[in-house]
Amino acid sequence: MPESKRVVVVTGGSKGIGRAICLRFAREGARIVFLHYDPDDVAADETLKLLQDRGIEATTKKLDVSSFADVEEFFREVVEEFQGLDVLVNNSGITRDALFLRMSEDQWDQALSVNLKGAFNCAKAAVRFMVKQRSGRIISISSVVGQIGNIGQANYAASKAGIMGFTKSIARELATRGITANAVAPGFINTEMTRNLPEKARDFFLNQIPMGRVGEPEEVAEVVYWLASEGASYITGQVIHVNGGLYM
Repeated sequence: MPESKRVVVVTGGSKGIGRAICLRFAREGARIVFLHYDPDDVAADETLKLLQDRGIEATTKKLDVSSFADVEEFFREVVEEFQGLDVLVNNSGITRDALFLRMSEDQWDQALSVNLKGAFNCAKAAVRFMVKQRSGRIISISSVVGQIGNIGQANYAASKAGIMGFTKSIARELATRGITANAVAPGFINTEMTRNLPEKARDFFLNQIPMGRVGEPEEVAEVVYWLASEGASYITGQVIHVNGGLYM
């Protein structure tokens, strides 16, 4: 399908990396549906206006991606409305940081439910339709900490490492159906999540980055967009790191 007509679903699309991804696809005129689960609709409304100001056909919905039934119903509605589904970007993610000895079962379950089960739920629902059209792109946002770990983030790191293994597995299963599955693993990116870190924690990360700076959401979005393009049609099961050299 021509890129200007593709139907793109982005989870966690109201701000940060998710917003940048939506805006990158908007440059090609794609039809965009983005999910969010913010306490209010302020950020989602801002993103929606940015898209609509560009003349893009876009909608948004507040949805808990950890709910299998709700996700299934949502994708059914998307396909009915737009008569197809071409790209899924699994970007929803939360942190529930705590040192492992102090981490509660609830903190563990919340991170895994949204970050990993949410990706499973959305991919499961999307693939049902992509298989019928024998084409599709699934890009899931992992993290550098899924590769190297991080103090106080055993749950988050486990969920993001899980994204990597999940991506490689479904890539093998779906390759013959014309569907590619890849992951993007950002490093220290300039988002609300990282801006809220204590100054000492920010300095600690910066001192480990060979390029000596944080990344921008747009730099991640470019890689996501490329993986969804025809230029990446022979690439599947890969984890692309965007981290300024933090992990090599």
